[in-house]
Amino acid sequence: MSALSALRKASNLANTYFVVLVLAAAGLALVEPSLFTWIAPHISLGLGIIMLGMGLTLQPIDFKRLAEQPGAVAVGVLAQWLVMPLAAYALTVALSLPPELAVGVILVGAAPGGTASNVMAYLGEGDVALSVAITTVTTLAAPIVMPAWVVALAGEQLQVGFMDLFLSIVQIVFIPVVLGFALRIALDRSAPEAAEAGLDVFPLISVVTIVAIVAAVVGLNVDTILGAGVAAIAAVVIHNAIGLSAGYGAGKLAGMPDDRVRTTTFEVGLQNSGLAAALAVAFFSPLAALPPALFSVWHNVTGPALASYFSRQESSRPTAAPADD
Repeated sequence: MSALSALRKASNLANTYFVVLVLAAAGLALVEPSLFTWIAPHISLGLGIIMLGMGLTLQPIDFKRLAEQPGAVAVGVLAQWLVMPLAAYALTVALSLPPELAVGVILVGAAPGGTASNVMAYLGEGDVALSVAITTVTTLAAPIVMPAWVVALAGEQLQVGFMDLFLSIVQIVFIPVVLGFALRIALDRSAPEAAEAGLDVFPLISVVTIVAIVAAVVGLNVDTILGAGVAAIAAVVIHNAIGLSAGYGAGKLAGMPDDRVRTTTFEVGLQNSGLAAALAVAFFSPLAALPPALFSVWHNVTGPALASYFSRQESSRPTAAPADD
């Protein structure tokens, strides 16, 4: 077996058992937090590497799709940008969350779509092209949209301003995505085999990095999780449920076909919680990073479960009988 084949197999295994890996690492972090807490200063770097990998998956045709289906993209983007931040704020008030946990929940709500939504759209018989288009728009707009929502909803609790968050998100998200996209174009032209190898390797890197980020944040918050973490867990579970329900409802109200309804469901409900965790650690505290870490675990449980349900629902539909001549 070649090294590339081995990496491809490892990537497939990591994607298949992603939830198991996250849960196992989080459990280990509760028992031996020191194994993972040293990762905390490197969370932003790790997320930048993940975003570089996302950029590698983009191709010029993905931006062409934005022009071909602007209405569907707009529905998904607006639903995510409006529902998730406002729901996050409402939950912090309803659950009377302490300021640091509240900031963490709002960071999740204001975050762009995560690449997990693209995978779930594929597994759940959704419109993958639309999923990539929505994730791309929300990710590229994140340097403006995310700080705007965070400052608007948690302004009185912040000691950082819009520009601080803007510049950080540009460094962590925008620049790596653009670099990855440029690298993909260059490799497709001069070394297509290397481009394919990158696509095989980066999913494994992304899984390992996300698992490490979640474990680090859990390790930093062991006492909180074992003590006062119930409210944070409740906020995460309800927030995710609201997002998935709102995405499904928005798709239905817009009259989308079923595959696009499934796509908007995942796009609104699954957030880039890794980015939220990185910003929480960089600008606030490890406690503020707890809701993003919990969200990362939880949406990687509900996402695959819902994708499996959608897939079974689709496969159980009777195929149309051939028309009589």
